[in-house]
Amino acid sequence: MELEFYGATGEVTGSCHILRIGDRQILLECGLIQGGRRQQARNRDDFPFDPRKIDAVVLSHAHIDHSGRLPLLVQRGFSGPIYAQSATTEFCKIMLEDSARLAESDAATENRKRARKDLPPVSPLYTVSDVERTLRQFVPLPYEHRQEILPGVGIRFQDAGHILGSACVELWLQAGDTSRKLVFSGDLGQYGTPILRDPAVLTDADLVIMESTYGERLHRDHEATVAEIADIIANADHRRGNILIPSFAVGRSQELLYLFSRHYAAWKLHHWKIFLDSPMAIRASEVYWNNDSLYDMEARIMRKGLEGMPPLPNLTLTRTPAQSQRINRMPSGAIIIAGSGMCEGGRIVHHLKHNVWRRECEVIIVGYQAEGTLGRRLVDGNPYVRIHHETIRVQAQIHTIGGLSAHGDQNDMARWYGSFRPRPPVYLVHGEARAAQGLAKRLQMDGAPSATIAERGMRVDLASLARPG
Repeated sequence: MELEFYGATGEVTGSCHILRIGDRQILLECGLIQGGRRQQARNRDDFPFDPRKIDAVVLSHAHIDHSGRLPLLVQRGFSGPIYAQSATTEFCKIMLEDSARLAESDAATENRKRARKDLPPVSPLYTVSDVERTLRQFVPLPYEHRQEILPGVGIRFQDAGHILGSACVELWLQAGDTSRKLVFSGDLGQYGTPILRDPAVLTDADLVIMESTYGERLHRDHEATVAEIADIIANADHRRGNILIPSFAVGRSQELLYLFSRHYAAWKLHHWKIFLDSPMAIRASEVYWNNDSLYDMEARIMRKGLEGMPPLPNLTLTRTPAQSQRINRMPSGAIIIAGSGMCEGGRIVHHLKHNVWRRECEVIIVGYQAEGTLGRRLVDGNPYVRIHHETIRVQAQIHTIGGLSAHGDQNDMARWYGSFRPRPPVYLVHGEARAAQGLAKRLQMDGAPSATIAERGMRVDLASLARPG
């Protein structure tokens, strides 16, 4: 009975870990590695295991850094079931299809360049056909339902409060006379996040695998965050510029629309034209809208009696490239929510090219920016950035709004872990070194018997693990 760590060790993306119980192998996550070109190139590497020998995959949520290599896993021989919370299966259809279309488009562009140099063509990382095969292997499960997925292996999804359908995973493992319970946190959300319920209270585990994305930080509280956004919008209104918001299609975009609806009058949003400039975010918003049983109480009350999307009279859903291009003719008065969330592709890159050099414009960063990404360079205050092979001076105001992060901060993660009685040992993943070190120190101060920062290839013998208490 063994746990081995592969991805999201010492970094935030590419989540992937494996459990071996007797002759059974279960993969926790199979995420895409994100960042600059060097990081993304690693997605083509061979898996450090044989995909044909994986019996099942358990997926905590749909974000591409957790799910994005599943079609590649299937392409290379995995044929077993993929267990995910029901809403996650809906989001994965949207996100994986979009990822495949982007991979096919990138390969076509690269091959046109290679043909002019008489070089052999390259293949996309995976195709829409690979995604279609992958989606047929999904097995949707509701929250709070214990399911035996293999002999000696049971799982149960509990709400992680990160995005709709996100889950902490309880795993019951049995091999002969040895039994262990593991809990995998997935990505944990903030307490009190709009729309979503708080992370579920879990009380018992022999070992916890825990994310550490913001393990060394504290976010601004919700009221201060709302006030900060109000100030940015008021300042932009005065300066007569545009507001650009790079946003992940699933989670952040829907939270922004919800906040705009709630504060429409106070923020004087009638002065603006609001664009949700992402076909994927539009589709994801429809999934959010149709899964109101997963909302918190406040959001369910707002949703009751409404037939369409959140009531924003000046919201435009831009589905086509031509509609998106027309936005860039607006010198002022536009609030543009567009992907990708880390500014590594998609429509936000075009909007940045047209606006980031303008002093009167504002860029609001509302999510985590991995090392090597354009978004990270903006957050780090680089005076110049490269966009579409052109060097552009950054003169727009860049704002980082940590209070809108879908990830909990150090206090949120410590609060979630604090429900376990007695305290189990922890292995930290999904965080850069500084973040993981900060969280490890905090958890040990709060009574964790050990808080180990996982490394790639690290193995944990679960059978010899001392049980808490």
